Amino acid sequence: MIAACLKWVDKRPEFDASGEVTGPDARFTGMSAADHAALEWALRCRDAWKGSQPDEVVAFTVGPPAADGILREALAAGAARAVRIDLPFASPSRVVASNLAALLAEAQFVWCGDYSADRGTGSVPAFVAADLGFAQALGLIDIFVRGAHDSGGLRRLDGGRRERLAFDGPTVISVEGSTATLRRASLKALVSPVEIEVVPGRPSPTFEAPPTTSRPYRPRPRVLAAPAGNTALDRIRAITSSGADLTHGETVTLDPAAAADRILEALQGWGYRAQ
Repeated sequence: MIAACLKWVDKRPEFDASGEVTGPDARFTGMSAADHAALEWALRCRDAWKGSQPDEVVAFTVGPPAADGILREALAAGAARAVRIDLPFASPSRVVASNLAALLAEAQFVWCGDYSADRGTGSVPAFVAADLGFAQALGLIDIFVRGAHDSGGLRRLDGGRRERLAFDGPTVISVEGSTATLRRASLKALVSPVEIEVVPGRPSPTFEAPPTTSRPYRPRPRVLAAPAGNTALDRIRAITSSGADLTHGETVTLDPAAAADRILEALQGWGYRAQ
């Protein structure tokens, strides 16, 4: 099986006063460009393997009945089957991935968009690969498909670098929307009746998040050299010095009364005290 995991998204979401999404508007829902590309690569994969091994493209999505629209589009483009996992709109990524992984154990390749048009985290493909124990090839910008063990792609890295990958064995692959354009479906395929399999979803999969400890951010302390000087006074001068050359300085030892008179005399001489 070659799987294409498609996300039903609201391309023009509305928000309430608290910043929460009010709900999808059926007029503006559909697939993102990345999911269109994922479906096209799944179909190309089937075409490349034709004759070498019997594989069918199965389109999967998670959502309410309104999400059937993107599955009809996938069937019209050439998918053999379509499966919808019945879960509420905008379910958490971890829940979506767990439900998808339960149906993808027999897949050779799992094609996904690199990120959705609404949240854009790109976390679902990574979660699916972790749940299945499959290899990951995420965020690809170029793909070549020849056979089940002779395919690969090019992945974008930071700093303008690239990484070339080979797909060997079951792999979860996510692609950018610019890698392919979904083929045009025929009019007959668009108007033909279709059958969509509906699987009840598990809103609370059995997984436990690792315990975490939250603490305030503390920057790493800087290491400063100890102040230089043979006496305490020299060390205080080294700490408080701005780095400028000293224009004057005098060390005196006086009793308290004489020290006060000396300070007043110095302030008067520097112009800080009237004559």
